[in-house]
Amino acid sequence: MDYQNTARQIIDNIGGKENVLSLFHCITRLRFLLKDNDKADRAALESIEGVMGVNISGDQFQLIIGNDVDPLCNALLAQLPGLDNAARPTRRRNPVSVILESLSSIFSPIIPAIAGAGILKGILALMVAMKWVDNTNQTYQILLAISDGVFYFMPLALAFSAAKKFGANPYVAVAIASVLFHPAIQTLFKAGAPVNFMGLPVPTVNYASTVIPILLTVWLLSYVERWIDRFMPGPLKTMFVPLLCLLIVTPITLIAIGPVGIFAGNALSGGIIWLVENMGVVAGIVVGGTLSLIIITGMHYVLVPIMINNISTIGFDPIKILFYIANLGQAGAAFGVFLRARDKKLKSLALTTSFSAAMGITEPAMYGVNIRYKRPFAAALIGGACGGAFAMVMGVKTYAFALSGLPGIPALVGPTFLWAVVSIAISFGCAATLTVILGFEESTAPVVAGVSPLPVTQPEENLFAPVSGELKALNTLSDPVFADEIFGKGLAIYPITGELRSPVNGKVESVFETHHALALQSDTGAEILIHIGIDTVKLGGKHFTSHITAGQFVEVGDLLVTFDLDALQAAGIDPSVILVVTNSERYGDISPVKSNGEIASCDAFLTLTATAA
Repeated sequence: MDYQNTARQIIDNIGGKENVLSLFHCITRLRFLLKDNDKADRAALESIEGVMGVNISGDQFQLIIGNDVDPLCNALLAQLPGLDNAARPTRRRNPVSVILESLSSIFSPIIPAIAGAGILKGILALMVAMKWVDNTNQTYQILLAISDGVFYFMPLALAFSAAKKFGANPYVAVAIASVLFHPAIQTLFKAGAPVNFMGLPVPTVNYASTVIPILLTVWLLSYVERWIDRFMPGPLKTMFVPLLCLLIVTPITLIAIGPVGIFAGNALSGGIIWLVENMGVVAGIVVGGTLSLIIITGMHYVLVPIMINNISTIGFDPIKILFYIANLGQAGAAFGVFLRARDKKLKSLALTTSFSAAMGITEPAMYGVNIRYKRPFAAALIGGACGGAFAMVMGVKTYAFALSGLPGIPALVGPTFLWAVVSIAISFGCAATLTVILGFEESTAPVVAGVSPLPVTQPEENLFAPVSGELKALNTLSDPVFADEIFGKGLAIYPITGELRSPVNGKVESVFETHHALALQSDTGAEILIHIGIDTVKLGGKHFTSHITAGQFVEVGDLLVTFDLDALQAAGIDPSVILVVTNSERYGDISPVKSNGEIASCDAFLTLTATAA
C-alpha cells in the first residue's frame, strides 16, 4: 500500500482537512471525529485501496483498515498538521440513542444470569415433557427454584444494575426493590381490604418478575438522591441521604410508579402478542427479515424488557424465536459462502464465522463475511423472513430467556418446540441456498487478516488496575478527549507509584515513541489504550522508560512502563493513568468494579460485559 497516496485520498473524500476534528486508531480501524459526517463520501472511501469498510458508531466515523492501520494513521496525521484532538463539536445527544444505551447497559450485566437460568428452565421442561422426572420430586422442585429465582426477583437484579447506570446508590435501589417483596406488604396486599398510605390509596399489585416499575423507580431515585445530596451537610450525608430517599421514593413507587409501570408493561406485552396473533405472517416476515438490521443499530434492546416481562409473567414470549431465526440466517449465509467460495482463506473464515453465528455470536459473520460481500447479507435477511413467517404461522413460542443460538435451544422446549426447530432450519437452509445460487464477487472484497471484527469470546471479562492509586472517573479529567469518552469508556487512576503493569493477558499492539501511551489487545478481544498523564506527549519521552515492544505478549502484572512520578508532579502535570476500552461499542456494559477510593495494582478494575441478542 502507498500510505501517503491512500492518506491523501481519504482526506479528500472525508470532507477535507477542515472537516477532521480528531483521529486515532485501534487494532483495525481508523477512528475519526468529524465536524459533519454527511460531508464524507462513503462510497468513494470504500473504493479506496486498503479501506475495507466504513462504519459510524455514535460520534465516530470509522474506516476499517486491518493490519496497515498504524502506518496509514501516521501518514494521515503527517498530512493533518495542527490537528486539535481536544476539539469536539457541540451537539445534543439523540434521546433515542440515550434510551438504547441505557437499556443496553442495564440488561447486559444480568443476561448471563437469566440466560443460564433460562437454559436450566428449558432442560427441566424437556425432562418433564419426556417423563424423565416427576414435577413433584423434591430435587426437581429445588432445581425449579434455581431456574426461576432470578426471574421471580427480577426487580432486585434490575435495581442494582439500573442504579449503576443512572448514578444512584445501588444498595439503596435494592433496598427499595426489596420492600415490594416484604412479607408485611404481601400480607396487606393479600388481605383483600383497601390499602392506603397516609390517606393515599396503594394499589394491590404483584411485583414478582416485573421489569418496568423498578426501572422507572431507580430513574426517579437517581434524581431524588442528587437533589438531596446538594443541600445535605457533609457529615450527615451517609445517614440522611439514604433515609430521605427511602422515605420519598418508596411510597411514590407503591402509590403511582409501580402500578403505572405494570400497566405499561402489560400494554406493551399485549400489543406484541396482538401483533403476532393478528398479523402472524406479516409480523414474521417484517421482523424476521429486518431483525439483523435492528440488531446492528442497537434498537433490539427495546424488545429485551418486553421479552423478559412476557416470559416472567405469562410463561412464554412470541418474539424471542425471531432472534434465533435471524442469527441462524446469518450463520446459513456464511455457510453458503463457505460452499461457494474458491479462495481457501475465505472458505476458512466463512466456516468459522458460520459456526460462531450458530452459537449466537453473529458479528464475525455479519461484518467479516456477509455484509462485506453484500449478497450473502441479503440472503441472510431473506432466510430470516422465511423462518419468521413459518414460526409466526405455527405460533412458535419461547419459554425461557437464553442466548439466541444453538446453546439456547432448551429455552424453546414446550408445545411448539418442533416447529421452533423447523423455523430455525428454514432460516439457515434458505440463507445458505440463496447465497450459493446468488453468488458473490470474491475479487471485489479480498480477505485481509485482521479486518473482520474479533468476537467477544466470553460474556464477562475483568481488567485489572495498571497502577496503585486513587480512582477517578473520566469525566473529572481536564482533557476533554478522555472526559467526553471520545476514545471509548474507561477509568483513570491518580498513581502513587511510577510502575505501569499490564491489566490483561494479551498482546502489545503499539508503543508510542514517547513511551507515555500504549495499546494492548486482550486475549478475548478487548482493545485497550493506556495513557500516562495529561498532555505528557510534550515531554518527548522524558521521565518515561518502556520495558516492552510492539508484538510482545504480556500477562496481568507484567511491567510495561516506568515513569518518574515526582518529576511529573514537579512539572505541574496531572499524572493520572487513563485506561480506555477503544472498542467500547462491542460491549453491552463497561463498569468499574468500584467507582471511587483507593485501588492496588492488579486488583480487579473494570468489568466488560459482552452484548447479547
